[in-house]
Amino acid sequence: MINVKDLTVRVGEHTLVDQVSFTAQAGEVTGLIGPNGAGKSTVLAAVAGDFDYSGEITVGGLSPKAPARELARTRAVMLQDVSVSFEFLVRDVVAMGRRPWEGTDYADLDDDFIDAALDTAGVAHLAGRDISTLSGGERARAAFARVLAQNTPVILLDEPTAALDIRHQEQLLGSVKALAREAGVAVLVVLHDLNAAAAYCDHLVCLACGGLAAQGRVDEVFTSPTLSQVYGWPISVEGLRVHPQRATPTINPLFSHK
Repeated sequence: MINVKDLTVRVGEHTLVDQVSFTAQAGEVTGLIGPNGAGKSTVLAAVAGDFDYSGEITVGGLSPKAPARELARTRAVMLQDVSVSFEFLVRDVVAMGRRPWEGTDYADLDDDFIDAALDTAGVAHLAGRDISTLSGGERARAAFARVLAQNTPVILLDEPTAALDIRHQEQLLGSVKALAREAGVAVLVVLHDLNAAAAYCDHLVCLACGGLAAQGRVDEVFTSPTLSQVYGWPISVEGLRVHPQRATPTINPLFSHK
């Protein structure tokens, strides 16, 4: 579980996040949504322990300021930027997810976790490739595999589908949903695709201008008035559509051209 209370992040004279509070439950996917510059990535970075903040945060019962190895056994992070400047095989990159478990009984299972992660992320066939030779989408899937190999009760994902084609978007988010449902993982994910958020998230936290604009279930947050106000653009929410996982609303921006 992730608990965030009165989270505020300031850089110099600028307030990036102001008094944001929410809970991400174990066994659920919680989506962070909102327009560009709303503070989504900053919130996720603060939860990950990568940003100074005021307020209260607990991640699996730990503060983000806990010792690094202890924190790494509790939460795994996939950042928005998956570019690399080193020459490692994909399997070696995925194996980095096992480092927090060195010296424990879980270390004996490293190969099993790595193989399973490569398969789930769809990069087993790339295991012997130099990661610097991969496309952006392939690197993103390798980064997701590293997160899976880390085997933590909390997963933090910053726009994990940004570089992926539609097939791999669905596969990655489907894997995330399965982890939450079947393994009880608490997932916090930043998403720009509102239809994907509607399909895969159980709870939504909507930010605007660094503050909390709305939160709740998909049907509570995804209303035309709320989304239109938050995004500053007319948005329609049309009924329900049949999805492999559930029936979800369809989000449509109203285009200005005729």
